[in-house]
Amino acid sequence: MIQSVELIARNIKRLRELKKLSQKEVAAAGNIPQGQYSRIENNKVEPSISTLEKLATVFEVDIAEFFKSDDLEQEVNLPLMQKIKLIDTLAPDEQQALLKMIDLALSNKRMQIPFISPHRFR
Repeated sequence: MIQSVELIARNIKRLRELKKLSQKEVAAAGNIPQGQYSRIENNKVEPSISTLEKLATVFEVDIAEFFKSDDLEQEVNLPLMQKIKLIDTLAPDEQQALLKMIDLALSNKRMQIPFISPHRFR
């Protein structure tokens, strides 16, 4: 089982990478000394609650995000609103591709297109 400090460090690094930010950029945006930020992300020190609040603001997430398990099944079963928030972390081309798939699914649903088996036309 992962220790909570290690879990926090992993989640901070994951969020920084998702936002495509350097450690220096995160530290500056959060008004945290760069060396301290590096030690937090590298699991060398335990961040204070006030530091986590600053980082949550920088990453635009709820502070609870730092304590989430990296269990893939848990991420796949996120509530819809949390999934929508994660879409913002995707690259613009990934967002566009996802939105096109959603649009296609919604238009198919509206049109109620039934599946027609190719065997029907033999």
